Amino acid sequence: MARRFVVEADGGSRGNPGPAGYGAVVLDPDTGETLAEAAEYIGTATNNVAEYKGLIAGLRAARALDPEAGVQVQVRMDSKLVVEQMSGRWKIKHPGMRPLAAEAREIFPPGQVSYEWIPRERNKHADRLANEAMDAGARGEQWRPSAGVAPSADDALEARADTASRGAAPAGAAPGGVSSPGAAPPSAAPASAAPAGAASPSAVAPGVAPPGWAVPADLGTPATFVLLRHGETALTPEKRFSGSGGSDPELSPVGRRQAELAAAALAARGTIQVVVSSPLRRCVETAEAVASRIGVDVHIEEGLRETDFGAWEGLTFAEARERHPDDLQAWLASSKAAPTGGGESFATVARRVALTRDKLIARHAGRTVLLVTHVTPIKTLVRLALGAPPESLFRMEISAASLSALAYYADGNASLRLLNDTAHLR
Repeated sequence: MARRFVVEADGGSRGNPGPAGYGAVVLDPDTGETLAEAAEYIGTATNNVAEYKGLIAGLRAARALDPEAGVQVQVRMDSKLVVEQMSGRWKIKHPGMRPLAAEAREIFPPGQVSYEWIPRERNKHADRLANEAMDAGARGEQWRPSAGVAPSADDALEARADTASRGAAPAGAAPGGVSSPGAAPPSAAPASAAPAGAASPSAVAPGVAPPGWAVPADLGTPATFVLLRHGETALTPEKRFSGSGGSDPELSPVGRRQAELAAAALAARGTIQVVVSSPLRRCVETAEAVASRIGVDVHIEEGLRETDFGAWEGLTFAEARERHPDDLQAWLASSKAAPTGGGESFATVARRVALTRDKLIARHAGRTVLLVTHVTPIKTLVRLALGAPPESLFRMEISAASLSALAYYADGNASLRLLNDTAHLR
């Protein structure tokens, strides 16, 4: 009788893309005994790449255990994308996934490997290994198996459970912070099952399922916008209106230092693939500091410029209120009201920014793009991603040289990943 193995595999990326690793375990399907483990830190990669790498490692480990013909392997993963693509039910649209899928298919002849989706809570062993690999990578080491590792009684019982007994129990946050992006089928999806690259389910209120949260889809790698506000100018500490309709100030010495610190932090992360900047000087100078560090060019995008504040340019809020009280009050009360002297309303800016966003998403699908821009465009992108009302613009703080991040998925949904991070400046 042909020998049978169960392979459970997982992968994760702390940043998507970011520091990534995979884990895989080969089990005896009858006893649940752990026959082999594999894990590796793979540097900067996406969740999907790490999951495919975990699959490949698990299949190779099974092959090494028994290279004879006729071996049957059942692969269990909580990645809906990998399971559906390897089963042939979903097309592999992303060009980066195709060679990985081809590599996995070459390990065993066709017909010897079957694929099954399992909830994240049933993939704890592989998930733990992936986290151990990423933790090792963070220490500058490679993963090493622990001596005398044996499966727990719970692991053995779970490995022996058949498909019928593996109901879709609610999936809690993955241990160690690994992000497992597979989504459950509609009939079995827990309320907290997360789509590719989404935030941990633990961040969602119990029993609340956001729109599209458990809908299975081949979403691929999102377009990720890292939003960097320019460094300080002479006007910044004085909190003066500084838009696109007045002077075009350069960075101050403090602002240039902030730009260098942001550039160093982004270069260390190693995830930025494209740098796009507002045409205004303070943004271009900030963008060039980053681009020179990572070896790319700066692309100028007119749609990322700051609001035109009309007659308020260069004034403090108090000065604008003293000189134009009625106009300022109207501006605070309605997103359709424009500043005195023919400036732009927030509604006008929102339309401009949304058009720019859509253009950049289409141009840079699946890539990580740095947008160097201003307070209002950043707040507007965040507001639109969250579906928040216009008045939310007055309830956010975006500091000079701060970092925020948004991910945009193929189904039209967006995810806020970071807001006003200034840790690199301290």
